Amino acid sequence: MAISFTLNGKSIQVDASPDTPLLWVLRDELKMTGTKFGCGIAQCGACTVHFNGNPTRACSLPVQAVAGQAITTIEGEDSAEAKALRSAWEALAVYQCGYCQSGQIMSAADLLRNKPQPSDADIDQFMSGNICRCATYQRIRSGIKLAAAELAKEVSA
Repeated sequence: MAISFTLNGKSIQVDASPDTPLLWVLRDELKMTGTKFGCGIAQCGACTVHFNGNPTRACSLPVQAVAGQAITTIEGEDSAEAKALRSAWEALAVYQCGYCQSGQIMSAADLLRNKPQPSDADIDQFMSGNICRCATYQRIRSGIKLAAAELAKEVSA
């Protein structure tokens, strides 16, 4: 079945079974491998994409649900928040193995869009659905806070 949607700002059409998880369409059909498979049951966050601007687990979202909608993957996430997060991640060596980090950044970018100066509790609550196998949670929190500080500097400049 042909399903059309917007991916990273471009209109595309895929031929897939309607109940195929978006994750597999992204990875196998569209070669967008930055979105990772972690658990397959929407519990770990490695497959997080933005669906109409909201963080969503691609492993449990059937591709038919995105027909006519907008999906942004880590490859297309170029918001100021994502750029600040990538910079902070690098500066603080947030990642270890890196497997979960695309999902972490996709979730954190949404957090910063909605709460530009999050507290530790805000970060912990919002990011709680993203599992890091290497347990870099303290560095993730520090990276989010550094990104928030950098974004605040840009706004005040």
